[in-house]
Amino acid sequence: MAKLLIEGGTPLRGTVAISGAKNAALPILCAALLTRDTLALTNVPHLDDVATMQKLIAQMGVQIVRDGTAISLDGGGLTTPEAPYELVKTMRASILALGPLLARCGEAKVSLPGGCAIGERPVDQHIKGLEAMGASIRIDHGYIYAKTPASGKLKGARIVTDMVTVTGTENLMMAATLADGETIIENAAREPEVVDLAHCLIAMGAKISGVGSDRLVIQGVAALHGAHHRVMADRIETGTFMVAAAATLGDLTLTGAQPNSLDAVVEKLKETGAQVTTGDDWIRVVASARPRAVSVRTWPYPAFPTDMQAQFMALNCIAAGTGTVVETIFENRFMHAQELRRLGAKIEIEGNTAIVTGVVQLTGATVMATDLRASACLVIAGLVAEGETTVDRIYHLDRGYDAIEAKLSAVGAKITRVK
Repeated sequence: MAKLLIEGGTPLRGTVAISGAKNAALPILCAALLTRDTLALTNVPHLDDVATMQKLIAQMGVQIVRDGTAISLDGGGLTTPEAPYELVKTMRASILALGPLLARCGEAKVSLPGGCAIGERPVDQHIKGLEAMGASIRIDHGYIYAKTPASGKLKGARIVTDMVTVTGTENLMMAATLADGETIIENAAREPEVVDLAHCLIAMGAKISGVGSDRLVIQGVAALHGAHHRVMADRIETGTFMVAAAATLGDLTLTGAQPNSLDAVVEKLKETGAQVTTGDDWIRVVASARPRAVSVRTWPYPAFPTDMQAQFMALNCIAAGTGTVVETIFENRFMHAQELRRLGAKIEIEGNTAIVTGVVQLTGATVMATDLRASACLVIAGLVAEGETTVDRIYHLDRGYDAIEAKLSAVGAKITRVK
């Protein structure tokens, strides 16, 4: 099992090219299941989760050709509307195959998903929405079995989700593109990745209005066609490097970024004292003094993202003052706090709130990554800790960060991957 060795204390300086967004690429790969034509994608990141999704749709019959960050997906030979446990168990996003398979094939068999151990993240909103569209669904021996009505097609419906769910919105939106009639999704997720998927679907011939709002209206069409689409920049990778620059008192310019997707993160980083400037597709972060502690509260977009909570906790660990981190999305997302304490951090947990009192210096130690964003948090902490930090179980990192140690090394970090 691989691990990272980090020698802390070096400011990060230089330029980092941001990769395509994992959380946009995964549903867009599933969009290829909706058409017999070729879907051509660019800016697709090299990540374990992306590779898993490619394997998943390939075993269904999708022909895939990859060349660097470009992928061509031909769904004309789709034969097996099934997502087996062996591929689904490591990645919750596999549930995104359910809606497209049901809409195009009239049936689907999808294993209940796995992924990071950060909370329950139930799929009941997906099932509720598809049932409102006429699907019959049962769960048996860990699998979701779904079928369309006797007509063979889903029916347009008004769906009101009980909570804001990103994958639920994406699944239902994809299913609705091929349904009979109009589907309205109320309380829809507004995340930029949902918007990116909608833009891809529209390029494929879908009729969707209200994109970027909490009310999506989809007029079903008889068929979707092929298209070309560029996956958006990864806002969480961008935010992670922004925090790393501020924590190490560095000067980083992030290119190929999408600044308008990071307003909440930019504002919080400015509160720490960092200088943040932006252009159309770049962000520069400069920090020259110890950061000030900030308090954050996670909430669905456009508020502060849960996927940046751990990174800001790491920043607060070495900041001046005390900051609180309130997690409202996932009930089990403070597992990195105990690992940060091993580096000398002062963190108290009270329910869904972490109270972090900054220390002048963290000290290197061996820590274990517990989930994807916790991994990034521990890397940031290692970059500022005195001495050597070993981050174990970094397979989580490879699920969501494209060549993170190579990118960090290129801007001055002393970081090495070992087995």
